[in-house]
Amino acid sequence: MNAALDPPLDPIELERAIRRVGAERYHDKHPFHALLHGGRLSKGQVQAWALNRYCYQAGVPLKDAALLSRTHESALRREWTKRLLDHDGAEGEEGGIARWLALTDVLGLDRDYVVSMRGALPATRFAVEAYVNFVRERSLLEAVASSLTELFAPSIHRERISGMLENYDFIDERAVQYFRRRLDQANRDAEFALEFVKRRATTAAEQTAVVDAVRFKCDVLWAQLDALHHAYVVPALVPPGAFRPQDA
Repeated sequence: MNAALDPPLDPIELERAIRRVGAERYHDKHPFHALLHGGRLSKGQVQAWALNRYCYQAGVPLKDAALLSRTHESALRREWTKRLLDHDGAEGEEGGIARWLALTDVLGLDRDYVVSMRGALPATRFAVEAYVNFVRERSLLEAVASSLTELFAPSIHRERISGMLENYDFIDERAVQYFRRRLDQANRDAEFALEFVKRRATTAAEQTAVVDAVRFKCDVLWAQLDALHHAYVVPALVPPGAFRPQDA
C-alpha cells in the first residue's frame, strides 16, 4: 500500500493484507522450528530455546500493561486486562509465565537462572525490548495491531505439541500445557484485536501502519530464532555469558 496515493481498503481487504504478512513472515517458517518440531535438536538446544523464549514470555505482560496505561477506553482496558491475567495468573489459577516455567523445570533448567535471564542471548533481549518499546511509543492502533501475530499462533502451537511429545523423550504432558492453553486464548485475543483494527483503521495511512505493525512483530519473532540458530545450530557461536548446553 502507498498511503499517500491508494484509497483505503475495505475491512475484508485489510484482513487479507494482514494475513498475507503471516503467510510470508510468521516464524513457523523459520528453519529452527523445523528442527525443533521434527525432533532434530539435542536436549541442550531445546533448553536454549525455552530459556530464551522465557524472555519473550516475561515481556508480554510488560507490553500489555504499557498498552493499558495509554487508553482511556474502559472497554478496551477490560478486554486487554484478560491478557495480563492470562500471563500473570489470578487468584487460584496459574498463568502463562508459570506454565512456561513448568516447561523449563521439565527440561532440567534451574528456575532462578531462567527467571534472571542472565543466560539469554543479547539479540533475544534486544528483540523483546524493541517490542515493548514499540507498544509504548507507537500509536494505540499500531500497538493493538502488533498483537495480531496471534492470528497465526494456534497452528504453530498444535504442531509444537504433537511434534515435541512425539519426538523427545524428555518432554511430557506437563511441559506442553502452556501451548494447550494458548490454543483457546490466542483465538480469543486475535479475534478482538482484528475487529478493533478493522473498525479503527479507516484511512490508507492507518491501514499501512497496521500492516507494518504486524510485519514488525513477525520480524521480532524471526530475529529471536535467527539468534538461536546462529548460537546453537550453525555456526554454533555462543556469545560470552550466554547459556551453554552441557551436551554441546
